Amino acid sequence: MMNQINIQYFKHPYAEFILGSYDGKLCLCDFRYRKMRASVDNRIQRGLNATFVEQNDAVLTNTKTQLEAYFLGERSVFDMPLLLVGTDFQKVVWDKLANVKYGETATYLGLAESIGNESAVRAVGCANGANGLAIIIPCHRIIGSKGELVGYGGGLSLKKRLLELEQNLFI
Repeated sequence: MMNQINIQYFKHPYAEFILGSYDGKLCLCDFRYRKMRASVDNRIQRGLNATFVEQNDAVLTNTKTQLEAYFLGERSVFDMPLLLVGTDFQKVVWDKLANVKYGETATYLGLAESIGNESAVRAVGCANGANGLAIIIPCHRIIGSKGELVGYGGGLSLKKRLLELEQNLFI
């Protein structure tokens, strides 16, 4: 019997998401209509040897509640259990991404340096783009070396809105 990843679509004024949980952990929180949708979904389903089933559960309900609070400016840290599905390199990059604090930004170069490989800027960018836990693992906080907004699965206008949301809080 095939394992199952519970998924739910979550429409919010900021963006529409696909959320997924497996074995009591959040494994997917991503933009429903992003370009890499199929490749992210396939990687997660292959990695967990599981298929998507549209069904709610406690993890997904909790994730929606925490995302709502984040978008209202009432939450700066997420605390649901996460299941990262990717290569060892991707997991190292995502782990570093998770350390970029609310209201702060980092660069692709800075991330590459933090994993001890400053020549891996492009690979870090690809791992960033493959992140299937948007917002939760904050790839929107990664900017270009000159401070410019670059690549984002949810689109650059959303990236800008998220960074503005985070800059305006707790002042």
